[in-house]
Amino acid sequence: MSECPFPFAWPAGLTQPDALLRAHQDPFRTVTLPSGDQAVLATRYQTIRTLLADPRISKDRNRSGVAKMTTKPQKVFQRRIDMSPPAHARMRRLIAREFTAARVETMRPRIAAIVTALLDRMADAGAAEPVDLNTAFAFPLSIQVICELLGVPARERHLFGDTSNPPWDYIRELIERKRRHPDSDLISALIAVTDAEDGRLSADELHFWSTLLLLAGYETTANQIAGAVVLLLGHPDQLALLRADPTLIDGAVEELLRCQVVGTSLSMLRYVTEDVTVGDHVIPQGTSIIPALECANHDPAVFTEPARLDLTRRAAKQLTFSVGRHFCPGAPLARAQLRLGIAALIQRFPELRLAVPTARLDRVDDHFFQGFRTVPVRW
Repeated sequence: MSECPFPFAWPAGLTQPDALLRAHQDPFRTVTLPSGDQAVLATRYQTIRTLLADPRISKDRNRSGVAKMTTKPQKVFQRRIDMSPPAHARMRRLIAREFTAARVETMRPRIAAIVTALLDRMADAGAAEPVDLNTAFAFPLSIQVICELLGVPARERHLFGDTSNPPWDYIRELIERKRRHPDSDLISALIAVTDAEDGRLSADELHFWSTLLLLAGYETTANQIAGAVVLLLGHPDQLALLRADPTLIDGAVEELLRCQVVGTSLSMLRYVTEDVTVGDHVIPQGTSIIPALECANHDPAVFTEPARLDLTRRAAKQLTFSVGRHFCPGAPLARAQLRLGIAALIQRFPELRLAVPTARLDRVDDHFFQGFRTVPVRW
């Protein structure tokens, strides 16, 4: 098993790191984590799908013997995210009963209205000076949409926007308010949901999931929106194709998601609870393993010319939202924002362009998320 540089050193621009494109030479690579611990990197699409569907590949990183991602102490919130069945499965089943694609579909008119209002504000402000797409569009869109989903009143949405200091107490108070005065929002629905086998969500579970949906729901989607726009602006032929045929937007979003995984492979660290055989390889119990979603999405055995952005590609099998029991529950909501937001943005501003070269964009230096600190644009 060969050694592989890790985490992948993404350049300032959008080209895939050479290490990522070479990683598929072996199905499993040894990597050294930022903590100094070692893990096994799974690099091929089908292997990664197999591992993510296997109950012996655990997300519980709290047990002894699991490699540490970094030397930083893990936050209580992160420890809760890193659960495995049965606790995780029970909560997921209850959440899935209410956080559905049908619920997202009912939100589409409201998402479209939010998009229009933000674009109107951008147009009114003008672009005499470069405008940061993050602060003008991507982040406020995601914040407002997730607040709509959870039932946060408009006058209180200013409390959200700083993931380093989330309003824990406010969310708990909001849940109690919804308990007394339920509405049609997701929090009210989760308070009421019950199941003969799984019971109900406790107050602590409700608080945890509401906070997780809020934080994961807006920051990751905002980075996906901004990153997708940067990709399009860096590929004018593909941008022109999408402008000329807006019906391509659904497939285009899948290709844009394939090309940019906001959550890094490091966040996918797993633990093998029993020996697992994949093809000719035996992964011993106790191994720390990373099913690398970036690698899956760039596997040449699945995606021809994977380093090329092709909006006509059939990319729906991309794994950006993971697969199996850890599939992102917010995927339908993220897709709706990407489709509605990008389609409206590129039509509203036909001269939209980056105000600086792509290579000068400042990437977020984070082991767990990919993104840009600012995305200055003109039109």
